[in-house]
Amino acid sequence: MTETTDLTELLLSRIRDVADYPEPGVVFKDITPLLADPAAFAALTDALAEVAGHTGATKVVGLEARGFILGAPVALRAGLGFIPVRKAGKLPGATLSQSYDLEYGSAEIEVHAEDLSAGDRVLVVDDVLATGGTAEASLELIRRAGAEVAGLAVLMELGFLGGRARLKPHLAGAPLKALLTV
Repeated sequence: MTETTDLTELLLSRIRDVADYPEPGVVFKDITPLLADPAAFAALTDALAEVAGHTGATKVVGLEARGFILGAPVALRAGLGFIPVRKAGKLPGATLSQSYDLEYGSAEIEVHAEDLSAGDRVLVVDDVLATGGTAEASLELIRRAGAEVAGLAVLMELGFLGGRARLKPHLAGAPLKALLTV
């Protein structure tokens, strides 16, 4: 068995399916059992920190909220700074914001204006890539701050929702690494 297969099996064994959450017909992928297992959480952190190293990232951006849980230890393990991208209105001080469309309505994310600058190569970390709307907005926000997108790394990609195809032009050649695809 290869190291990648071992990691895949470990991660999958710690992700719980929750039927009909948050609404009927949806199968929610609950990562809290993975986070509760120190060996699985450490293996996940190591794998994502390795991605950061391969991309030449100088900072890690974590997307609210589970991206904070994953991104902060990845940044620490990789020896990089961590920048939270939050929902609008949650950060004090001067921010840059980016709006994006949701299935029903719109949303907005923000970053502190001074946390990213020219010369930064930023790896975006999140738990799940679904339709790609939040990730797309984060890539635009990073570029508007003057930084370069080094890549996007996620624990899990929901391939049937088409997020990868949506993000491809916005990544502009930067890698998208999903540890699991379901």
